[in-house]
Amino acid sequence: MKFGLKYIASVIAISGGLFAYAAHAELASTKLETPSQVIASQVVSFKQDAQLIRDTYEPQLYTLPAFKMGHYGLRMYRQTLDPKYQSAIWADMARVASKLNTVAYEMNTPEQIATYSQKRLDEYVGDKDERSQRRYAATKKMPEYIYLGVGLLGSMARANEYGLQHKEDHKLREIIRRYDFKKYATDTEMIHAWAAQLANQVYWLRQLGEQDVVDDFIVAFKQAYPDSLDGTLTDQQYMNKIYGMTHIIFAASEYYQHPINESDFQWIYDYYRKNVDTILKRSKEDVLAEVGINFLLAGQDDDPVVLAMRKAIQSSINKEKGMVPSVDGDFGLVHGEHRNVLAIMLLDWQQPHVAPTVNNQPKIFSSVPYGLIVKPME
Repeated sequence: MKFGLKYIASVIAISGGLFAYAAHAELASTKLETPSQVIASQVVSFKQDAQLIRDTYEPQLYTLPAFKMGHYGLRMYRQTLDPKYQSAIWADMARVASKLNTVAYEMNTPEQIATYSQKRLDEYVGDKDERSQRRYAATKKMPEYIYLGVGLLGSMARANEYGLQHKEDHKLREIIRRYDFKKYATDTEMIHAWAAQLANQVYWLRQLGEQDVVDDFIVAFKQAYPDSLDGTLTDQQYMNKIYGMTHIIFAASEYYQHPINESDFQWIYDYYRKNVDTILKRSKEDVLAEVGINFLLAGQDDDPVVLAMRKAIQSSINKEKGMVPSVDGDFGLVHGEHRNVLAIMLLDWQQPHVAPTVNNQPKIFSSVPYGLIVKPME
C-alpha cells in the first residue's frame, strides 16, 4: 500500500551525491518509497550515520550519569550483544540496587512515602511548560504515584529482566499491593500527563506477576485520546498520545527483547500508517524514531513508514557535531542521549535479544551490587 507524505524536500547535496530531506519542512505531495526502491548507497548511508552518532557518544559514555549510561548501554547491548557495554550495564544494576535499597530500608512507611512524593511533586511548582503543569495538576490528587510508578516499579522490573530481585523482594511487593494501580492507569488526566510512563508501568506490573491492568489502561487510553479529536490537541498533547502508543509496543517487547506481532496491536500500526504525515509534521525526533522502531520490532522493516522516519531522522543529524540536536538546537550529550540512542537503533536496527540475563550472560553478573540476588528458580 502507498501512502501520501506531504513533505517538501529542501534538498541538499552531500558527499557521494546522496540527498536528505530537511526535517519538518513545509508540506507538498509526494509518495512514500519502499526500501527496495531506494538506491543501495542510501541504505548504507543510514548505517553510516548511526555509526557517526556512536562515534560521538561512545568515547564519552562513561562520563554520563548512571541512568543515561545504563539507558544507552543496555539498548546497545540488547541490539548487538557486544561485551564493550557490560560496564554500563553494571552501572545500571548499581543504580537499580541503590533505589531498591533505599525503598526497602529507608523509605517504605506511608508517612515516608507521602513526604517523598510531595517533595518530588513540588519540583513541578512554578514550571510553565504544558507537560509539567499537567503532571502537577493530575498527580497532586494522588502524589504517591511518583513514588510507586516513577520510582519503585521501574527498578523492580529492570532487576527482574536481569534475572535478579532485591533481597527484600517480599517487602517491596507488599508496598505495591497497598495501592490499586487501576486508579492511576485509567484516570484521564493522568493519561494526559503520563501516557508513556503509565504504558511502561502497567506492563511492568504484569511482568512482575502483580496487578494486571494492561487492558484497562489501553481502553482508557483510547477514550482519553480519540482519533477524531486529534485536531484539537496541542502539539504537546499530540506527542504525548504518540509517545503513549510507542511505549505500549516497547513495554510489550520488554524493551527490545522480544519481537511483536503486529496483529496484537493493529490499531496502533493502522493509526501510524494513516497519520504518517501528521506524525512527521507535529513530532520531535524522539517520537519519530520510536514510531519507526515500533515497526522494526514487528519485523516490518520494509514498511514505507520506516523509510519515512529514517529519512526524517537522518536529515536532522548535524554532521559536524555527530548527533541529533534538540529542537532548540542544543547539543548536550546528557540531554540528547535519549533521542540519539533511538536514532542509532532506527538507522542501524539489528534484532531483539533477551539479554543480558543471569542465565545467558553469567559473566556480567559474576558480582552484583549489594541488595540484589539471583531470582529463585520458578
